[in-house]
Amino acid sequence: MSSDRLIIFDTTLRDGEQSPGASMTKAEKIRIAKMLEMLKVDVIEAGFAIASPGDFESVKAVADTIKDSTICSLARAVDADIDRAGEALKGAASGRIHTFIATSPIHMKYKLQMTPDQVVERAVHAVKRARNLVADVEFSLEDASRSEFDFMCRIIEAVIDAGASTINLPDTVGYGEPQEFGEMFSRLIAAVPNAEKAIFSAHCHNDLGLAVANSLSAVRHGARQVECTINGLGERAGNASLEEIVMAIRTRKDIMGVDTRIDATHIVPTSRLVASVTGFPVQPNKAIVGANAFAHESGIHQDGVLKHRETYEIMRAEDVGWNTNKLVLGKHSGRAAVKSRLDALGITFESQAAFDEAFGRFKVLADKKHEIFDEDLQALVLDARDDAPKYYRFSALDVCCRTGVVPNANITLEVNGEAVQSAAEGSGAVDATFKAIESIAQSGTELKLYSVNAITQGTEAQGEVTVRLSRNGQIVNGTGADIDIVIASAKAYVDALNLLADDKHKEHPQREGV
Repeated sequence: MSSDRLIIFDTTLRDGEQSPGASMTKAEKIRIAKMLEMLKVDVIEAGFAIASPGDFESVKAVADTIKDSTICSLARAVDADIDRAGEALKGAASGRIHTFIATSPIHMKYKLQMTPDQVVERAVHAVKRARNLVADVEFSLEDASRSEFDFMCRIIEAVIDAGASTINLPDTVGYGEPQEFGEMFSRLIAAVPNAEKAIFSAHCHNDLGLAVANSLSAVRHGARQVECTINGLGERAGNASLEEIVMAIRTRKDIMGVDTRIDATHIVPTSRLVASVTGFPVQPNKAIVGANAFAHESGIHQDGVLKHRETYEIMRAEDVGWNTNKLVLGKHSGRAAVKSRLDALGITFESQAAFDEAFGRFKVLADKKHEIFDEDLQALVLDARDDAPKYYRFSALDVCCRTGVVPNANITLEVNGEAVQSAAEGSGAVDATFKAIESIAQSGTELKLYSVNAITQGTEAQGEVTVRLSRNGQIVNGTGADIDIVIASAKAYVDALNLLADDKHKEHPQREGV
C-alpha cells in the first residue's frame, strides 16, 4: 500500500450497533453495507459472529453480498470466536478476522486475570489460528491508550511474527489526548523491529469528545488505517465519525499528507440511511451531515459566500452528497424511475412482491405529497424489511383530540393475521394511541424514548418517529414515518413491538470489544 493512502475501516455494523437500541436486522445491515460499498469503504466490520445466531447470519450475508470492500468479523482471542468468524466469512471475496485481547495492566489483572506472558501466548495463538482461516488478520490491543509501552512493543512484535498484517491501537475508553495518543504511534512504529510488516490502525472512542482529533493525530504519526462509524455511532459517546475523518483529511491534505479512496458524494445519503435504520437522528449542527452544516444565517457570512464561496466555506456541500438528486419523483413517476432511484440509494429487495409493496406505498405518499425526496424513499422501505417479524401490523387509527375533551384513540391492529381493535384515553393523542396499542399487546415494556423529526422541509413533510422500548434489559428502537405524526407514532410503536418479538434482537451475549 502507498504510504500516502489511508485505509478507512467502518465499524458501524459492529461497534455502532452496540449503541443501546441500535440493533439492526440482517436486511438493514445489507442495505447499509451496500451504501458503504458505494462509498468505497475499504473494510466493513460486519459484526461479531460468535455473539449470537443473528450476528453470524448478518456477517455471513454481508460477506456473501459485498464484493468491492473487505468484510471483517470481530473475534476475541478464543478458538471458538475465531472459528465462527472464519465460517461466517467463507463467502467473502476478501475477508478479514479481527481478533483482540486486553493489554492494559488493569484489564489483564481484573478482567482477564492473566499474566502478561499468558496474554502474549494467547494473542500469538489467536493470530496463528485466524491466519490459517483467512489471509488478512488484524490484531487489536484492547485499552492500548492505558497499556505499558514496553509490553505493547513485545506483544506487537510477537503477533506480527505470527501473521498479523494490521495492528490496531484502540482508545477503548476515550482516555487519549491527541498529542500523547499520536506520539504513541510514532514511538511504537520506531521501536518495534518488524513494524514495517504491518499497517498501524487507530480506533478511538469519543468519551471526551476527542475521537476525531485523536484519530487524525495518529495518522500524522504514522497510522495508515482509521476505524470509524457513520455519524459517529457507537456505544457510550460513540466512535470517531467517518465523515469528519474523511473530509478533514481531504480538506487539510496539506498537513495530513494522505488521502482515502472514499467517494464523498455518498456521505450524506449514507448518513441519512444509518439515522433512519437505527433511529438515532443527526443533530442539526453536526459537522458535514447536519442540516445546518452548510447553512449561513449571519448577514456578513451570506454576503461573503455570495461574493466568493470560499470566504466562509471550506468544502462544497455537493461534494459530500447534499442536493445531488436531480430526478424529481412525484405521483406521475413510474416503476422504472422509482427503481432507478432506489438502486442509487443502495436499496434493493429480495423479491418482486417486496418492491411492489414499496411502490404501492410510494404512490399513496405521492398523492399526498407533491415531491418525493431521497429521505422519503428511505423511510418508505422501513416497513418492507424482509427479515423483520410482522406479528403486529398497523391497520387503522381514529383519534379524537379537541380542546376541553380528554383525547382518545381507537386503533385496529392485525395480530398474527387477525384484526383486533382497542380504544384508550390519554393525556394527548400520542399517549392515547400508545395506551390503545398496549391494551392489545400487553407487552410489559417501558417507553425509554419518543423522538420526532421532520424527514424533509415544509408543512407536507413526513414526520419520522423513533420509539425506544425496554423490557428485561432488552432495548429496541422502532421507527415509523407518515405525513400524520400520530400515525407515524403508532407505526413506530408497532415496529418496536415486532422487534421485541424477534429472538434475533435479544441483547448480544457479549458487549466486549475494542
